Amino acid sequence: MAKNILILGASYGSLLGTKLLMAGHNVTLVCRRKTADLINREGTEVRIKLRDEKEHRAIHSRDLPGKVDAMPPEDVDVSRYDLVGLAMQEPQYNNHTIRVLMIKIAAAKLPCLSIMNMPPLPYLKRIPALAAMDLEDAYTNAGVWDRFEPGLVSLCSPDPQAFRPPEEEANVLHVGLPTNFKAATFADEAHNRLLRELEADIDAVRLDGHDVPVKLKVFDSLFVPLAKWSMLLTGNYRCITPGEPQSIHDAVHGDLARSRAIYDHVDGIARKLGADPADQVPFEKYAKAAESLLKPSSAARAVANGAPYIERVDLLVKLISHQLGEPNAEIDRTVETVDRKLDERIIEG
Repeated sequence: MAKNILILGASYGSLLGTKLLMAGHNVTLVCRRKTADLINREGTEVRIKLRDEKEHRAIHSRDLPGKVDAMPPEDVDVSRYDLVGLAMQEPQYNNHTIRVLMIKIAAAKLPCLSIMNMPPLPYLKRIPALAAMDLEDAYTNAGVWDRFEPGLVSLCSPDPQAFRPPEEEANVLHVGLPTNFKAATFADEAHNRLLRELEADIDAVRLDGHDVPVKLKVFDSLFVPLAKWSMLLTGNYRCITPGEPQSIHDAVHGDLARSRAIYDHVDGIARKLGADPADQVPFEKYAKAAESLLKPSSAARAVANGAPYIERVDLLVKLISHQLGEPNAEIDRTVETVDRKLDERIIEG
């Protein structure tokens, strides 16, 4: 039976949305009204490269078995949906109409699967070592999450790399690195059955007889999505420099020994919180993937384009490290650089 999935965020969210549409489920994308009108008129287009093919395939929502629609947050009727995907950048949840929608979602007790880099606070409260920590300063508005029950919020590591080509319309997404979404389970087994059903349906999809990359993989461990923290602190946030942004490739491979030391430290923090080494991604595998990441991270591009706020996983990891008694000078230096660049933008603005 087709499920109805609400996804907040029509850019990165359209990647998970397209995989669900291919599996026969229905998706509503929450976005600005102008973008919603475009999607409702023309559908979405996700460009993805299949294994052993040189060119990207354009996958159009209008050709898929599931149905997509889009709407601004004020038009959403939460009673229609089985699951909510959180795919906006964390600062966007501070928007008034999004906050109102989040109150409705929390009141409806809908299971929420985040594909944000920044883990929602209720998810972190599911980890005993973090439940009593003071982490609110890492969030643009921590109060957005106050009404959510921790067991209803899960995290899906947003490992696939994708971007909107600047010359294209807002309904187009280009996938640069087609890796998997790795989701932790919910507290309720009924919600986990839904997750595993979606996992199996996506896994079964074929395109012209070919397997389609970017799967949904479900794990019992709460710590599997935290493997992304090492990658973000080693690459994405170090793309932000005192001057112009650098690529993820250069951030990682400019000084590989330093990158390994940062990566290992963040992995060590995750293990101190309770992660098993099997939950984590070896540095060598990440460094290999970073060889092809020739653009600055989305966080670095946002800062360069004048954004006053970005997701602050760097600050979150710093706060956790210090409260565990495991500070790291390189992480502190990264946070200081990001703080200074954001302060520059606010002053200039």
